[in-house]
Amino acid sequence: MGKVNNRPNTNLILLLFGRVVSDNGSSIQMLILPLYIIDIGGSAATIGLSTFLSLMPIMLAYPFAGVMGDRLNRKHIMVGADAFSAIFVFILALQSYLGHMNLVMLLTVQGFVALFYGFFDPATKGMIPQLVEPDKLAKTNAKVATLRIMSGMIAPLVAVALYTRYGITLLFLINGISFLVSALSESLIKYKHVGKKSIAGIRGVFFDLKEGIMFIRNALLIKRLSIFFLMVFALIHPVISVVLPLFFRTELNYSDTVYGYLQVVLIFGALVGSIGAGFSSKDGNMKKTFLAGVGVLSLALIGFAVMLFPPIVSRLGNDSLIYLLGFGFMMFMMYTAIMFVSIPLQTIIHKQTTPDYMSRVFSIVGVISKGGMPLGALIYGALIYGAVLNKVSIHTTAMISSVIVLFLSLEFINKIRLMEEF
Repeated sequence: MGKVNNRPNTNLILLLFGRVVSDNGSSIQMLILPLYIIDIGGSAATIGLSTFLSLMPIMLAYPFAGVMGDRLNRKHIMVGADAFSAIFVFILALQSYLGHMNLVMLLTVQGFVALFYGFFDPATKGMIPQLVEPDKLAKTNAKVATLRIMSGMIAPLVAVALYTRYGITLLFLINGISFLVSALSESLIKYKHVGKKSIAGIRGVFFDLKEGIMFIRNALLIKRLSIFFLMVFALIHPVISVVLPLFFRTELNYSDTVYGYLQVVLIFGALVGSIGAGFSSKDGNMKKTFLAGVGVLSLALIGFAVMLFPPIVSRLGNDSLIYLLGFGFMMFMMYTAIMFVSIPLQTIIHKQTTPDYMSRVFSIVGVISKGGMPLGALIYGALIYGAVLNKVSIHTTAMISSVIVLFLSLEFINKIRLMEEF
C-alpha cells in the first residue's frame, strides 16, 4: 500500500494566507465607508453610488479577466492586482492624512481597486483546482470560506474602534499594508502555468470569451444557478450595503460599536453556513442543503424587512436589547443561508469545468450571478434618497424586494429539485 501524503499543502496555505490578510484589510475599510460617507455629508444615493462603484468595475473586468486567467500565469495576475491595489489605497491614506480627501477621490479610487479585484478573483478560483485533488474540492471550498470568515470576524469591531478613535486614515493605511502582504504571500506559491493555445490579438480574446459562454450555455445546472443568483442578489445585496447603514444611522439609537456587533453577526452567520456546507459535502450530495438554504434565505429576508416596520421598532424600542437580538437574528439567518447556496455553486463549477476553461467560466458566472448587484445598489440608493421616498418608505421597499425573492425562490426550487447533476 502507498503512503498517505499527510504533508501540508504549502501552496494552498500561501494562497489562503494572502486572501485572509487582504480580506481583513478590505473588510476593515469597507465596513466603515458607509458610515464615513454619511459623516462627511453623503446621502443614501452616495452610499448607493459607492456600492455601485465597488461592484461595477468587477463586472466589467470579469469577462476579460477570465480569458487572461486561462491564457496567462494566474499567480502573476494575483500578485499584480494586489500590488496595484496597495498603491492606490496608500494614495487614499496620504490624501486623507494631508486633509485633501473628498468624495470624488474616494469613489474614484474605490472603482480602481474594484477593477483590480475583478482580475484577481477569477485567477484565484481558477488556481484552486490545480492545488488540491478533485475529490477534495467541496471540502476545500468550504474550508476556504470558513477560514476567510473566521479571520474576518474581528474586523468589524476593530474597524469601528479604530475609526472612532483615529479616523479613516489609519484604516486606509492598514488596508494598503494588507494588500502588500497578500502580494508577497502569493509570490511564494510554486505554480507552473500551462498556457492554452489561443488566437492572438483582440479577435482571440473575444473567441476565448465566446468559448466560455458556450460552455456555460451547455451546462444547464450552472446556467440556472447563475441566473437565479442574478435575480436574487440584485435584491439582497443592497439591503446590507445601502438599507442597513442608513436605517441604523437614521432610525435606531445604538452606538457605532453596536453597528460593529451587527457586522460580526453577519460574519458569524456566514461562518456557520460555511461549516454546515462543509459537513453536507461528506456524502457528495449538497442538493438538500442548497435547497434548504434557498428557502431559509427567502424567509430570513422577509423577517429582516418586518423588523424595519415602524410599529415593530416602536413597540420593541429602537435602542432596546430585544430589538437588537431580533434584528441580529434575521441578519444571521440571511448570511447562513447565503453560504448554503454559494459554496455548492463554486463546487459545481470546479467539478464540471476543465482546467483550460476554469477562469473564464468563473468570470462569466460571476458576471451573470452578481451582475445585478451594482445596479440594485444604485436603484436602492436613488429610491431611498429621491422623491419616491415620499410615497414608498424604506421598510416598504425592503418588503417588496423580499416578497419578490420569495416567489423567485419557490419557482427556482421547483425547477432545480429534480436535476441529477448535484
